[in-house]
Amino acid sequence: MHTGTGLIPFITGVVTQRNAAAEVIADAIEQAERDMLAGGIVAVGDISNAPDTFAVKAKGRLRYYTFVELFDFLQEAGSDKTMADGTAVYEQIELAAGSRRAMVPHAPYSVSTSLFQKIRDFNPASGIAISIHNQETPPENELFLHKTGGFIDFYGKFGISLDVFQATGRPSIYYALEHLNPQQRTLFVHNTLTTRDDIRAAQSWSEQVYWASCPNANLYIENRLPDYQAFLDTDARVTIGTDSLTSNWQLSVLEEIKTIARYQSYVPFETLLQWATLNGAQALGFDDTLGSFEVGKKPGVLSLQGLNAGVGLGGCVGGAVNLRMRNEDRFEFVEGLMRFGLMGSALKRYNRFISRADEYQPSSTLINLHQPLIPHPFI
Repeated sequence: MHTGTGLIPFITGVVTQRNAAAEVIADAIEQAERDMLAGGIVAVGDISNAPDTFAVKAKGRLRYYTFVELFDFLQEAGSDKTMADGTAVYEQIELAAGSRRAMVPHAPYSVSTSLFQKIRDFNPASGIAISIHNQETPPENELFLHKTGGFIDFYGKFGISLDVFQATGRPSIYYALEHLNPQQRTLFVHNTLTTRDDIRAAQSWSEQVYWASCPNANLYIENRLPDYQAFLDTDARVTIGTDSLTSNWQLSVLEEIKTIARYQSYVPFETLLQWATLNGAQALGFDDTLGSFEVGKKPGVLSLQGLNAGVGLGGCVGGAVNLRMRNEDRFEFVEGLMRFGLMGSALKRYNRFISRADEYQPSSTLINLHQPLIPHPFI
C-alpha cells in the first residue's frame, strides 16, 4: 500500500486488494506469533473480522483479547445480516486460559444505529473491553458535521447510499458516545484529530475511557500525528499500538515510542513508558497479572540497552536496540526491536533507575489492535 494517501484512498486499496492465499495467511500468522514470543510478548489485543488467527490463539502461548469487529456501512437494513455473520465468527473463538473476547463496532462512519444497539445487546453489560476507530481523518468529522467530504464519494463508488444518513452537527465521536456503553472499558483507536473538548466529553461520559495511539500508522496513512499535548492536558489514559503491517513499516511498539519522542519530544519518557505498559494492561483488563511490578503478578522483565541518561529515545533513533527478556524461569537474548502486544516489564536504562526490583518504575504492556499480517477492509 502507498503511504501518505489519506485514509479513504488507503481503505479503498485494502478493500480491493484482499487476495492472499489461505496457506500464505496461515504461515504468516504462525510466524507472527513466533516473532512475538521471541520478542518477549505475553499478551495481545487483536481486532479480527475473520477466524484466521483463532487456531493459533487457542494454543494459549500468548494471552489474547480478540475484538470481533463489525460494520454495515451505515445501512440500517443490513445490520441483521452483519450481526449474524459476526456472531458466526465470534462463536468460533476457542478461548485459552486468560484470554477474552468481545463484539465491537468498527468506526462511527461505518456502523449504523441499529448495529450499535445489536452489539451493545450482545455483549455483557460490564466487565469487558471494546475498541472503536476514532477521528482518524478529516472526512470523518465532515460527514457528521455537514454530510460532506470524502466519505460521500467513497460510499458512492461502492454503490452504497447515504440518503437516510443525517448529519449530527457534531464531531463523529459524539455519535459513538450516544451508542456505546459507558459501563465497559472503551478503547478509542487512532484519535488523530481528537481535541481537548472531545477528550473531556468522552471522559465525562465514562471513567473507563482509553485512547490508543498508533503514530507510525498515522504517518503511514495520513502523514499526521495526534496532538499529544491535548491528551497530557486532560490526564487521558493513552496506550500505544502499531496497527497492522498493511499500514506500518514494522510491528514494534518501541518504534512507536521513538516516533512520538522524535516528533513531539515534550512528552516525558516516563509517560511514554506508562502509555506503552500499564495503561494497555488496564485497558484490556489484563492488569491482574501483567503491566506492573506487584505481588502476585508475572509481567516478565525486559531490559532495553542503548538508552543514554538524559538523552531518552532520541539517542537510539535509527539504530537497533538489544532486547533482553525474562519471562518466568527463562532468559534469552534477542537482537532487534520489540514487537507488538503486551510485554513483560521494560526497564529504562537511565542512571537514576536502580537495580532493585522493588524500586523499578511501572512495567510494560504493549498493545496491538489488529490481526497480524491480515489485511482488513477497514484499518
